[in-house]
Amino acid sequence: MSQPLSKQGSSPAKSSSGKEISPVARFWAEFQESKVAVVALAVVVLMLGVAIFAPLVAPQNPYDLANLVLMDARRPPGFVGSAGYTHILGTDAQGRDLFSAILYGLRISLQMGLIAGSLAFTVGVTLGVGAAYLGGRWEAFIMRVVDLQLAFPAILLALVLSALLGQGKMQLIAALAAAQYAYFARTAHGAASAERGKDYVEAVLSTPLPAWRVVLKHIFPNCLPPLIVVATVQVASAIALEATLSFLGVGLPVTEPSLGMLISNGFQYMLSGRYWISIYPGIALIVLIVAINLVGDRIRDQVNPRLKR
Repeated sequence: MSQPLSKQGSSPAKSSSGKEISPVARFWAEFQESKVAVVALAVVVLMLGVAIFAPLVAPQNPYDLANLVLMDARRPPGFVGSAGYTHILGTDAQGRDLFSAILYGLRISLQMGLIAGSLAFTVGVTLGVGAAYLGGRWEAFIMRVVDLQLAFPAILLALVLSALLGQGKMQLIAALAAAQYAYFARTAHGAASAERGKDYVEAVLSTPLPAWRVVLKHIFPNCLPPLIVVATVQVASAIALEATLSFLGVGLPVTEPSLGMLISNGFQYMLSGRYWISIYPGIALIVLIVAINLVGDRIRDQVNPRLKR
């Protein structure tokens, strides 16, 4: 007698010793097959760690005005300041240790990217899955609004919203989330629409379960794989958007400078030979965004077997 359909092809993977391998362990084993992705993940974890513990790692609090000495301003890498320690990456126009400023800037950039990405994820997934579940006119209305927003570049929307809302953390988070939620909504709608038409969902809908439980327990979990990939990419995109807005002067205020503002502060000194004020924050930003994208690319390959190399 053949096995029931629900059990065919669903036996858990086993290791060479015969023990069952959990999905997380199997996923990590496949992830490690790409050495580039492993290195990128290590870079992301390292940068996240130094950002979290910036007050302990940085030799100076770059935003404590009492510690700044204008005589130390615009000094090259390796300069020994009046405080007695070496500025390994030099100093900026305000006399701040650039290495310390980059660590604190990383902290703010990652914070903005993660919070804005999480908010965009929540709003976009709610709209996308809700539209797929409701169907009819609600689905058409919600998705046409999403499609209309996707017709405009995210940087243009973020720039307009930032100019309208003004400077500040909350205003910038709202602008970044509003510019990015449509990507999550479109992805969630596509995945949820595919799940909505399956037999198991139709069977669940015939029971007296409330709608929110059907969506959260049965439809949403099966939409997570593509959403995780989009979330990884959009966090990197949010960090890049925030840096762009701060560089243009419509992002965070000067009291909370991110990597984008550090680049902007040194841009005027590029032609005078003081390249380090902009170059080193720019390198840190590029490394962070590229590393996150490489991790997201690897996760995408694992989630979609057709893309595996």
